[in-house]
Amino acid sequence: MADNKRIPRKKALKYMAIGSVASAFTPFLIATGCNRDVKSKPGTYLGYDEIFNSVYPFSLAPLPYPADEFEPAIDTQTMEIHHSRHHQGYINNLNNALEGNAELQEMTLTQLITNLNELPEEVRTAVRNHGGGHLNHVIFWNTMSAEGGNPSGSLAEAINESFGDLNTMKSEFSSAAGTVFGSGWAWLVSDQNGGLKITTSPNQDNPLTEGLSPLLGIDVWEHAYYLNYQNRRADYINAWMGLIYWDKVAVIFEESLL
Repeated sequence: MADNKRIPRKKALKYMAIGSVASAFTPFLIATGCNRDVKSKPGTYLGYDEIFNSVYPFSLAPLPYPADEFEPAIDTQTMEIHHSRHHQGYINNLNNALEGNAELQEMTLTQLITNLNELPEEVRTAVRNHGGGHLNHVIFWNTMSAEGGNPSGSLAEAINESFGDLNTMKSEFSSAAGTVFGSGWAWLVSDQNGGLKITTSPNQDNPLTEGLSPLLGIDVWEHAYYLNYQNRRADYINAWMGLIYWDKVAVIFEESLL
C-alpha cells in the first residue's frame, strides 16, 4: 500500500520499526495528544506533530485560549459545547473503533486519514467520520486567534501566486464555505508542489484522503454557529475570517512541505 503523504520531518526515519500494518506506510513522527480536561485552564497552541501525528489513544487537548476569547464572533456557550461535547464525542468514538486493533493503534492520525480507503472495511467508516472529526477540529482550534493578522513569508508568496492576492483568496474561501450543502468544511490546502487551492468536504472528510495537505479549515456544521447566528451562516463565516491565526497556518504550510 502506497502512502502519498510526504514525510513531515527528517527525523521520521527513526520510526521505521512500527507494527506490521503500519510498516506499509511512510513513517511519520509520533506525538501523543494531551490528556487534560477541557475545563482546566487554557492550554497552548499545539505543534505540527501534535496536530497531525498523534496516536491512539487519542485525547482532547484544552483550547489554546479561554472559551470566551472570540466573543462576540463565536459565543462562549458554542465554544464550550463544540469543544467539550462534539469534539470529545469524535475522540471517544475513534478510540472505540480502534480498541483491540493493535496494528491500527500504531498508526498516526495522518496515516489513518491519508490511507483511509486502504483500512479494513469494518473500521473505515468510523475512522472517516470520527478520525476526520478529530483531526478537523484540532486544526480548527489551533488556527484561530483573536489577534488575527495577515500571512507572511512563503505562505504569503504562495497565496499571491495561487490567488493573486489575499483578498481574492478570502473571497473565494468565503464563497466556498457558504455554498457547502448541509454539514461540512471549507479548506485552504496545498498540493505536493506547494500550490494552494480552496476545496470543500462533506461531513467530517479531510483533504488528506485526497492527497492534499489541509492548512486551514472552517467548520460549517450548524453546531459551530447556530446558537448565535441561527441560519445566518454568511455572518458566521465573515466573523470567523477575522480570527484566522495566519502565523500558525504558515507553520503548517512550511512543515507540510518538509
